[in-house]
Amino acid sequence: MSEELISDVKSNMANTIEYFQEDISGMRTNRAHSGLVSGLMVDYHGTQMKLSELGQISVSEGSMILIQLWDKSAVPSIAKEIESSDLGISPGIEGDTIRLVVPPLNEERRLELVRSLKKKSEDAKISIRNVRRNGMDEVKLLEKSSEISQDDSRRLQSEIQKNTDDNIDLISSISQEKENELMEV
Repeated sequence: MSEELISDVKSNMANTIEYFQEDISGMRTNRAHSGLVSGLMVDYHGTQMKLSELGQISVSEGSMILIQLWDKSAVPSIAKEIESSDLGISPGIEGDTIRLVVPPLNEERRLELVRSLKKKSEDAKISIRNVRRNGMDEVKLLEKSSEISQDDSRRLQSEIQKNTDDNIDLISSISQEKENELMEV
């Protein structure tokens, strides 16, 4: 029972970290990377699909993203969708390939992205703390109903707190790494 509880807490915290990493991977930096567009949802014959499901995405020369679509007839409509997205990049079409030249970010835009990153980071930390609170509440209920001893309760609470601290530190380091990447000129 108690091992299952700890396993659930660890799993929920890991899911939060995974979601946070996925969320910030699409944030634009001065370097081109496939994560910038791979999760972009586009309309493909009336169905919303991720761009990564419609073609091959690669990076060329460090500042250009090449998207080679498997369905050549979808190139113009997908290029329009990329242009209307919040990426702020105009696509160039060359046959069945869409080229995206990633321009350098100006100082104001970088600071705006850092503010957004800090908010996402704080939201992830709050989510981790909510998982901790739920786990602690469950441990206290088990102790109250005499399903576990007071010593086991303290041990479980200590373990949950250690996992919380480790995951919050992890979010901070991921966030700091991304911030450094964003501020790089």
